[in-house]
Amino acid sequence: MTFEIRHQSAGGRARTGLLTLAHGVVETPAYMPCASRAVLRACPPAEIAAAGVQILVANAYHLHLRPGEDVVAQCGGLHRFMCWDRPILTDSGGFQVFSLADPGDITEEGVTFRSPVDGTKILLTPELSVAIQMALGSDIAMPLDECCPCPAEREYVEHSVEMTLRWAARCLEAHSHDYQQLFGIVQGGLYPDLRERSARETAAMGFPGFGIGGLSVGEEREDMMIALRAAQEALPPERPVHLMGVGTPLDIVDCAAEGVDLFDCVLPTRNARHGSVMTWEGVIRIGGAAHETDTRPLSEECDCPACEGGFSRAYLRHLHRIKEPLGWQLLSLHNVRFYTQLMQRVREAIAADALPELRAQVTAWSERDRA
Repeated sequence: MTFEIRHQSAGGRARTGLLTLAHGVVETPAYMPCASRAVLRACPPAEIAAAGVQILVANAYHLHLRPGEDVVAQCGGLHRFMCWDRPILTDSGGFQVFSLADPGDITEEGVTFRSPVDGTKILLTPELSVAIQMALGSDIAMPLDECCPCPAEREYVEHSVEMTLRWAARCLEAHSHDYQQLFGIVQGGLYPDLRERSARETAAMGFPGFGIGGLSVGEEREDMMIALRAAQEALPPERPVHLMGVGTPLDIVDCAAEGVDLFDCVLPTRNARHGSVMTWEGVIRIGGAAHETDTRPLSEECDCPACEGGFSRAYLRHLHRIKEPLGWQLLSLHNVRFYTQLMQRVREAIAADALPELRAQVTAWSERDRA
């Protein structure tokens, strides 16, 4: 893996870069759609690539349950299994596992939970998490970590940070694939000093890149930004940073200004399935009666299959109301394309030292959506 910083903003942390991985080069900052179960729901891989997606996120927890990492490995690895020849990042699934586990099931050894598929007990250890991801063959793997609830008492968060650091060391020891990069994860809740400590001690282990987890889980936005800045100040600036699960358009612009390189979020595809469509003119609620006979495309500025294919808002409303999978596909691809266009604008704004101007535009867009 190599990470080349192409442009650093004047007087700030924002940067554009090229992240070279086993399956290709990613222009950063970049958005990574969530194909948790090795699929972006209802969307063929070729259409996802055509929408400008450079890298996907899959979830090791979900794929361990179904179909199993051994099945994926026997089919040639995750890329061949899902017909995607570009980079993939796998998350350990710790966030999902901890939502299923009781507090007493979290120990130094790992976390025990019951499979939602068949009810069997599973002990997920740092070593097993790494083994699953090596079998899947992703370009970037993430270690098992504990994502603290928000809010959480300082004593709990401090213990969690210490255990996550020990788990990170175990993951490093267990990881042996040269082509797959294992990133470290920074935790620490909303305590800036714990964020700084987690970042500093994780960086000292020599990870080639980092994820920042445990944010956008219900906290105030300013608290999120304070925690992010505390982590960023302690991380080596020459290595890529992935902000996990944070992804409104305004969050992306503000966090890119803090030097974040990779973003993942379910928002575009989840909103699409619920009929919320993003355009640069504002958000369209496609199920509304106002679109019943509207023959316009979703956006004149968009080149996604829905807009370029000539599908009217009236027809897309019809598909949405009858829960037709074609509607999910077209609206999802549209929202994903909106996000890849957003990231292109972010990269161009950073390169031109014009991120404040883009932030003003995205802020106005966000306020229109709330109105």
